[in-house]
Amino acid sequence: MQKIKRIALVAHDNRKKDLIEWVEWNYDILIQHQLISTGTTGSMVEKALKARLNGQEVEDFQITKLKSGPLGGDQQLGAMIAEGKIDLIIFLWDPMQPQPHDVDVKALLRISVLYNVPAACNRSTADFMISSPLLGAEYEPALNDYSEYVGRTLTF
Repeated sequence: MQKIKRIALVAHDNRKKDLIEWVEWNYDILIQHQLISTGTTGSMVEKALKARLNGQEVEDFQITKLKSGPLGGDQQLGAMIAEGKIDLIIFLWDPMQPQPHDVDVKALLRISVLYNVPAACNRSTADFMISSPLLGAEYEPALNDYSEYVGRTLTF
């Protein structure tokens, strides 16, 4: 991982307010990195950051907005993780509300574990991640070797 991290920001509807508050609290750190977000969350994050910056331009700052989660944004994000294009995820999901795309959410969390991408699912974990000295440093995560699994012979 380079010093500038590719940070995914995702939140279910009942958690968007929490994520926006967190983004506003940490905007000075977040604008130093590349942000990727799903659907409506991305638009809300962009609006919150622009308000915090008060018209000030920030060199090289960008936010990439994917599709809404239920419309494939979670899967787009999963593909980016598999391609090595995401360095960490802040995913505030709602544990009290069933989602129509629960299987996509589970797949996204699974793929983040598979590729050893740090994922915060609550504000406390997000706070620990963003305050880590590793956020602004180069870092080489340990990756599991799945070649034996991929090369296995299946018998029917």
